[in-house]
Amino acid sequence: MLKPSGMPDQAYEILRLAVAYLLAMPVGWHREKEAHSVGVRTFPLVAMASCGYVLLASSSDLAAQSRIIQGLVAGIGFIGGGAILKSEGNVHGTATAASIWTTGVLGAAVAQERYIVAVTIAAINLFTLRVLLPWKQKMDAAKADKTQ
Repeated sequence: MLKPSGMPDQAYEILRLAVAYLLAMPVGWHREKEAHSVGVRTFPLVAMASCGYVLLASSSDLAAQSRIIQGLVAGIGFIGGGAILKSEGNVHGTATAASIWTTGVLGAAVAQERYIVAVTIAAINLFTLRVLLPWKQKMDAAKADKTQ
């Protein structure tokens, strides 16, 4: 989706923020439905904020854009780190943390008009969380059976 002719720049930026938000909604909704601590509010906000930061840097030189994206990677990693919990020797939340990080990339891709990348990231993220979970659970159960 390129900027429609005649659309003001500000309206196009708002449209890109909305696209980033909407692309992150399915993952957020899935995580919320699965009763994870991070869900329907966090994922869209991370995507939209990432898009917004990159949009703000888009009028700057490449070095400034690079610093913005570097800051996003670190900042989103910090948010993701908050989703990781360790209890009784088990670590939980790594998939949520990785999904938050992925959602940040999605927002940055939308800001840079890399819509195919953004849609692909959103689809693979959702696929990984929804489809691969039963497979992982079977592998974990098989592992537990071997240790008993």
